[in-house]
Amino acid sequence: DICRAIDMDRSYMSAIEGGKVNVTIAILEKLANALDVSVDELLK
Repeated sequence: DICRAIDMDRSYMSAIEGGKVNVTIAILEKLANALDVSVDELLK
């Protein structure tokens, strides 16, 4: 599970997916690394 891989609460991930919170560069980098993609690719 991606949340566990980057030590993120599932409710925070849900808020990100729902556009309810602003995502920091650090979080984007963690997500991209966990998914083995670049931040640029993640944002497409």
